[in-house]
Amino acid sequence: MKRLALLALLLVSSATLAEDSSSEVPAAAEPCDREACKLPNCRCSGTDIPGGLTPRDTPQFVVLAFEDSVHEENIVTYRRVLYNRRNSNGCAASATFFVSHLYSNYVFVNELYNRGHEVALHSMTHMNPSTYWRDATYDVIKQEFADQRVQMSHFANIPFDSITGMRVPFLQLSGDNSFRVMSDYGLKYDNSWATNAYTSPAMWPYTLDYQSTQDCLAPPCPNASIPGVWVNPIIPWVDLDGKPCSLVHECYDAPDRFNETEWFQFILSNFERHYFGNRAPFGVFLLEAVLYPYPAVLRALERFLDVINNLDDVFMVT
Repeated sequence: MKRLALLALLLVSSATLAEDSSSEVPAAAEPCDREACKLPNCRCSGTDIPGGLTPRDTPQFVVLAFEDSVHEENIVTYRRVLYNRRNSNGCAASATFFVSHLYSNYVFVNELYNRGHEVALHSMTHMNPSTYWRDATYDVIKQEFADQRVQMSHFANIPFDSITGMRVPFLQLSGDNSFRVMSDYGLKYDNSWATNAYTSPAMWPYTLDYQSTQDCLAPPCPNASIPGVWVNPIIPWVDLDGKPCSLVHECYDAPDRFNETEWFQFILSNFERHYFGNRAPFGVFLLEAVLYPYPAVLRALERFLDVINNLDDVFMVT
């Protein structure tokens, strides 16, 4: 495993010195044409509910996603929180794992996949600092993600076509480059682009066929037309001081991590903003490291999942 990690570092480091192998400059995206951009392959950015549904007729999707490596310590938490959990319709409730290569044990990655959870990409190196990702060329992104997909499929014994999503470390975008790599190498969606402007009502997923109206918190953001590539925007939570936080563990004014009741109410209040709003997918994006050392937070999350798993219009999905 250490040899593979070293090889990944050497490959990506050398790529930063190479000329970008993709010289084609994509056309700039135009404002969205709602008459031409139709589901299932195209959607304009916005807060409108797909299909013109009313909120009460729209299922509320909950996306629980963990990021970073999967190993013998955090798999214990994942088994406890997720295994044998079902939605109210009897179908298995599932979560997404944005897996980075470094320190991952692929036996456990395979276990998660075989339990029905989604395995997505979170880079080969998870390189610091965030400016590495801001300045990453097409070639670097290709080696970090397209190559990771090949490696993940091989070592975790997961069908190649089942690995379709990615998240860039630190939610740091690299302009068009990551989305161009997605398009060129068959990835379907990105979950790196955070918004503060579209909290309530929240922004629904959309494609990059046309110009995005989403705010750009970690520039450079994409400007090109990249047909068929989906953006699953990260809708922030709101902390106790009313400030947005893209990832749960980054909420500055959060409840005391030893207070289960306050954490349960904190999770529930953020969920209700979606549920009683336009029902855009509600993301619970966090690190396992905020659960295992803090049993109160872990129990609060389990209580919340127990509640939504008994609601007939709410579904844990990937």
